[in-house]
Parts: sequence; C-alpha cells; structure tokens
Amino acid sequence: MTGFVSFVGAGPGDPQLLTLKAVDRLKRADAVLFDDLSSGPVLSHARTGADLVGVGKRAGRASPRQHHVSRLLVEYAQIDQRVVRLKSGDSGLFGRLEEELIALREAGIPYEIIPGVPSAIAAAAAAGIPLTRRLTARRVQFVTGHDASGQLPEDINLLALADPTASTVVFMGKRTFPKLLEALFSNGLPPNTSALLAEDVSGPNQRLTRLSVAELAAHLSGEMSDAPALILYGPLADSGPF
Repeated sequence: MTGFVSFVGAGPGDPQLLTLKAVDRLKRADAVLFDDLSSGPVLSHARTGADLVGVGKRAGRASPRQHHVSRLLVEYAQIDQRVVRLKSGDSGLFGRLEEELIALREAGIPYEIIPGVPSAIAAAAAAGIPLTRRLTARRVQFVTGHDASGQLPEDINLLALADPTASTVVFMGKRTFPKLLEALFSNGLPPNTSALLAEDVSGPNQRLTRLSVAELAAHLSGEMSDAPALILYGPLADSGPF
C-alpha cells in the first residue's frame, strides 16, 4: 500500500498564510478532505483533477459525523491515494486531530502533520497586539467555548480562566460566552477586563471589535452574525493601533 495522509493546517483562511510545505502537499494530492473554514481560496492550490470533499463541521448545521470522516481518510489511503486532510488554523488546536490519527494508526496508514498558522496568532497580528506582555501577561491559554453538544463545557478551569494576568483565547465561544462570563465574574474576573472579538480573521469580511468583557457579553446576547470568531481577553487587549 502506498497511500499516505498529510494533515495540513490551512491557517485562518488567507492563502498567503499557507506554508510552502502545505502548498506542496495540496499540489500533489489525489484527494483533499477539507473543513468549511479551510475552503475557498486555499483550495486553489489543489491540483486539477483532485477529489475535493467537504467534511466540515459547523455549530447548528448538519455536518458529517467524525467516524465518517475518519473512514473516508482510511478508504482513500487504502486505494493508494495521496490524501490531504485540510483543517483550518493548526490541525492540533480544537481540530479533532486525535480521532483521525487513531483511525489511521489502526489501519496501518502512514501520515504526517504539517503545522499551520493558528487563528489566535493571526487574530492578534491583525489587531496589532501581542499575545504576551513582559510584565503583565506571561501566560497564554486557549480554551474551547463549547463541548460536543454545543454547550459550555462543565469541566473547564474557571479559576485559571478568571486570572486577570493571563491572556485568554476562546475558540467557538460566541454563543456561550455570556454564560461563561457569569461564572468568571463569580471567580474574580474584573468586569472591565479588556476583550477583543475577532471575526472572519484574515478573510474579506474581517472585523475586529474591542470592548470590555461585560460589554462583549451584552453584545453577544443579542443578534449575532454566523461568521467564525475568536474572543480574546486579558492584558493583551489593552494596547494596539486598531
């Protein structure tokens, strides 16, 4: 068997942020299984004739089940195809990478993992702010805003997330942030903590909104867009030119 799978981090969406290795694998792939947020211009690098298969998952929408995605990877590789599994951002950050790796290992299929620019890094860059600050933000923490059911996870470390000296990035948290914030206030997070809502990072409709965490929770409690978004809060949002 000569099938091989490349897990490729597509970055936040701007094809110019792809790594050279990512572009190389796309150009040589027989099949590309891509997430919703890694489609669009990024797929222009796929070779003509390659199978392009959308397997993305979006909250509140009908999506392929994880076991179906894993099975597709195995089946393509078993017929000696070069496969790219294209994931938004970096594959190892909230991308269900482990489930797919397990399926490949059990089937004896070789693979590689090619890092991508994490959307959190791209969001901070777009806003012109650092994720760390020498005296006031020596720690960065990433957390998902919802579990497999779409609800706020019950096992998150609230004391850590309420630490005002840490830079915190919440992935997939627009719908659950108001509820999360109630718990964070109870654990000591100041309501005037600076926050940044980064929507469609690096995309044509990129929007950066700076508010306090309390103002952001009120903003998100109303009508909101369905654009992919990150929420950043803590000392990192206190500076920047935007």
